[in-house]
Amino acid sequence: MNTILLNGNPAVRRLPLADRTRDLLAADFAARQWRVAIHELATMTIGPCLGCFGCWLKTPGRCVIRDDGDRMIGDLAGAELLALLTPITFGGYGYDLKKAMDRCIPIVMPFMKTRDGETHHPHRYPVRRRLLAVGLLPEPDPQSEAVFRRLVARHALNMAATAISVLVVDGADERLEARIKSAVDTLEVT
Repeated sequence: MNTILLNGNPAVRRLPLADRTRDLLAADFAARQWRVAIHELATMTIGPCLGCFGCWLKTPGRCVIRDDGDRMIGDLAGAELLALLTPITFGGYGYDLKKAMDRCIPIVMPFMKTRDGETHHPHRYPVRRRLLAVGLLPEPDPQSEAVFRRLVARHALNMAATAISVLVVDGADERLEARIKSAVDTLEVT
């Protein structure tokens, strides 16, 4: 499976749990013989989305900002699995991942389509992808976890994901490797 992993471990106050989780995810994907492009967002130059819609009108399918976001969007366009790794911040994605996700607008079309009674943008590329989101918390926080799960579910709807798996871990997670394997296994069942 062609996979892209967006690692949102921040540059400031790096999280050892994020590095460990990234390594376990990469090992699990390799064991399954999946092709993986890992994007370390904190080391990439990805400017914030300008909201200009140039990716729809001026340079269809490509952001008008020329930076490392181009490579990320190129890998995402053909990915069958989008894996997200992020600290959970107030129930949402961390800064680096949020900024990267905002820059993914070029993979959808500027038109609207009704799907399951909701309005969404149709996709520019025919690839249907699965979504794996791994959120990191310093300690259990049921409210932040619930918000994170809902956010990921809504993104899965927008991208018409064929399968979704959400895993929330904290520093005390002693079964992390087994939980990652289980989360990824659910994506293969579809």
